[in-house]
Amino acid sequence: MLNISNQRVDEQLFNHYPLKTLHTLPQPDAGRRLGRWMLIILFLSLAVLFLPWQQNINGEGSVTALTPQDRPQTVQNAIAGRIERWKIQEGQAVRKGDTLLVISEIKDDYFDPNLPQRLDEQLDAKQGSLTATGAKISALDGQLAALQAGLQVKLAAARNKVRQSQFKVISDSTDLIAVQKNYQIALDRLERFEKGYRNGLFSLTDLETRRLKVQEDNAKVIAQENKLNVSRQELINSRLDLNTIQADYQEKIAKTMSDRSSAVSYRAEAEGEISKLQNKISSVDVRRGLYVVRAPQDGFVVRSMKAGIGEMIKEGESIATLQPAHPSVAIELYVRPMDVPLIQRGRTVRLQFDGWPAIQFSGWPSVAVGTFGGEVAVIDAVNSVNGKYRLLVKPKVQKGDQPWPQQLRVGSGVYGWVMLDDVPIWYELWRQLNGFPPSLKEEPKEESKK
Repeated sequence: MLNISNQRVDEQLFNHYPLKTLHTLPQPDAGRRLGRWMLIILFLSLAVLFLPWQQNINGEGSVTALTPQDRPQTVQNAIAGRIERWKIQEGQAVRKGDTLLVISEIKDDYFDPNLPQRLDEQLDAKQGSLTATGAKISALDGQLAALQAGLQVKLAAARNKVRQSQFKVISDSTDLIAVQKNYQIALDRLERFEKGYRNGLFSLTDLETRRLKVQEDNAKVIAQENKLNVSRQELINSRLDLNTIQADYQEKIAKTMSDRSSAVSYRAEAEGEISKLQNKISSVDVRRGLYVVRAPQDGFVVRSMKAGIGEMIKEGESIATLQPAHPSVAIELYVRPMDVPLIQRGRTVRLQFDGWPAIQFSGWPSVAVGTFGGEVAVIDAVNSVNGKYRLLVKPKVQKGDQPWPQQLRVGSGVYGWVMLDDVPIWYELWRQLNGFPPSLKEEPKEESKK
């Protein structure tokens, strides 16, 4: 009755005698049911251990822009000045070229309101001086050509005179030789007449006639020698005149060339000063255009770094922060150095943004809710300040995914998982317990350098 023995009370007797005490006793099959459930749970757990689990590398980061031009930038003024008026307020949307700030000049070199007109007058004066210098150079070129032509004429005349003097010397030398021959003949005849007179062959009158003839021939010789000496002196003088003409004209030509070189040098200086004035005029025009600081691109004024009216700002000083209007949003994730070799460009990434509720199963991304898809676009070649490596992730809408939210702000926090290969759950648990890195089926391919 009490079921103390190994023999159970027959079910029919138990039903035939509806004793309340027996019915209130606990059923002995409860333990067997518990055992069956535990076995079922054990088998299910063992089966779950062999289910596929997608390995991943997690990292934290923030929202940024894929291209540098889409990231927040500071707007600087190109010149120093004094703030005159602001044209914007913080949070305002601006378009490219809109006026942000108007400044005034603080350098005394640019205080003159008529500075462009003054510079134009200086430029006109210098250009007039350059024109006059060009005319002077042309005149000196003509003078130099005339001097060279005159030198050629004078030299030709002087050379002709030298040749004439040479011919005259030759002629006088020939005449002297002839006169000397006549004088010698006269001396020989006188000697014969002297002998004839002593022998009585000639009269005294004939002898005196011959003596007079000798004196005349001697006088002719002396006269011809004097004439030859004069011709030789004329030849020397003509040669001296030739050298003097050449020296005088060389001096004049050298002086003219010196004047021309000075004029050319002054023209070069004038051209240099004209270039400086033109450069200064252009710089003044550009500088006056820089009194207005404009937006470099469409965006929103996030923060002004200067305030007030009349405040001085330095050259190249930041005056405001501008967020581009339509940035190409990307995510920068920071991962550990030991995980970087396992990541390649094009790897799928699952992202969870701050402010968007999500339920994430990192190993089963298909059942995750509230996460978004991405793709690794850039892997930094060097680590960052925090010792980790930065990844840039661009959007990648997969099947069943939604596009990234339009409300994302640059700088918002992000938690991400770089998805790797599938492994059994038991292997993943064993890896996590031993602190091993994720494993890949094959060696990552080296990225081609572009």
